[in-house]
Amino acid sequence: MNGRRIKLIVAYDGTNYHGFQTQGNPYLPTIQDELAKAVRQLTGETVKITGAGRTDAGVHARGQVVDFLTVSRIPDERFSLAMNALLPRDIAVTAAKTVDPDFNARFAAAGKHYRYTILNQRVPSPFHRRYSFQVYPPLRVAAMQEAAQHLIGTLNFRAFCGAGSTARTFVRTIWSCRVTLGEENQLVLDVTGDGFLLHMVRIIAGTLVAVGKGKFSPGDIPRIIASRDRTKAGMTAPPQGLCLMKVWY
Repeated sequence: MNGRRIKLIVAYDGTNYHGFQTQGNPYLPTIQDELAKAVRQLTGETVKITGAGRTDAGVHARGQVVDFLTVSRIPDERFSLAMNALLPRDIAVTAAKTVDPDFNARFAAAGKHYRYTILNQRVPSPFHRRYSFQVYPPLRVAAMQEAAQHLIGTLNFRAFCGAGSTARTFVRTIWSCRVTLGEENQLVLDVTGDGFLLHMVRIIAGTLVAVGKGKFSPGDIPRIIASRDRTKAGMTAPPQGLCLMKVWY
């Protein structure tokens, strides 16, 4: 189809969705479905929405990137406004731009930044329950920070990959991995890298929580990586704590 390729930056609360990728079932709403529906209402076209990351059910995004081909002549600066008038309130297009026709949001991505938020307190918070993993007792933050440094580099992350992955290689490069103190008893895990395996950041988060609880020591992390055995790492932390912050091209 002749036309122009539009790149959108999309933010969403993933609580009410079965992930980013369409499930082919109208009773299982997804972010991809809602974006395609809005474009169809706006332009009359049925388009293929390509996303930079296939976030899981319940996972959020502030900087998801998608692209699609359209013959619409709607100016870039009006596309986001028009889309937002049609999308549910828990999805928003924050920017729209015409890009090279060969651009692909998934395969052109050079790196991503994910953030995982942990609420470290005994009393549940109705304000953070959708966006964090509540953990108690108090975690050993310094140990978690030390452990995080062992995850930086070009490594085989098979021990941090969820079952069902179709990845051809488990080698990924992590540029930075750090745990910082946030507001209101929150711990914030920020991970950046050139790519991520299925559930990788959630398994990293679960493993660092285990370090914080004293189940692992920071020095165990290299041994877990070397084992290439998923059962040696920590739990897969729940989805609501995870947010795709940014994608680089």
